[in-house]
Amino acid sequence: MTDAVLLDDLISRAGALAAAGHRAILGITGAPGAGKSTVGSRIVDALGPDNAVLVPMDGFHLANSVLLSNGLRQVKGAIQTFDDAGYANLLLRIRDQNPGEVIYAPSFDRGLEEPIAGSIPVCAEVPLVVTEGNYLLAEAGAWPLARGCLTESWFLDPDRARRHNWLITRHMDYGKSAEDARSWALGSDEDNARLIESMAHRADRVLRVKGL
Repeated sequence: MTDAVLLDDLISRAGALAAAGHRAILGITGAPGAGKSTVGSRIVDALGPDNAVLVPMDGFHLANSVLLSNGLRQVKGAIQTFDDAGYANLLLRIRDQNPGEVIYAPSFDRGLEEPIAGSIPVCAEVPLVVTEGNYLLAEAGAWPLARGCLTESWFLDPDRARRHNWLITRHMDYGKSAEDARSWALGSDEDNARLIESMAHRADRVLRVKGL
């Protein structure tokens, strides 16, 4: 069942995880355009850098050169175009982080369409790590190891038409023509969305964020 919630409700819940007295990892998932990065960023901004840090799954995109050499560039964003083992092992390290240790996570540059290694410092003293991405609940490969590291998982389930419109706009913002943006959003992105939506039942909560 999908629960309609306010963003402030989610910030409050994330704050409770941060105040639990131990490292917590909150996973936010959903189809492309569901608002994962927006919700994750707003939570981290609201809680502040002493309490939360955002570690996106998109930092584990395979490089474009690797995708090209494997004939996968045209389906970038599909589950097979990520380093699932690398992501799972990072979450294992973050979950079991030693006092005083700094772990460096990768980010993803949408302008370059490439991951950037070692660009997000995760300090042991920060109690909440928020991670967001498409395949956190997948059962193949190393994804279950990643799922096992999550203290709590949320699946975002927005209105489909709004999600499509947002995706098309985002693709255009990063250089695609209107025709190409629509083709990608309703083609490759939607193929991925159907797979991701089949995983929703594995989340702790399925949410529709009001006003997002």
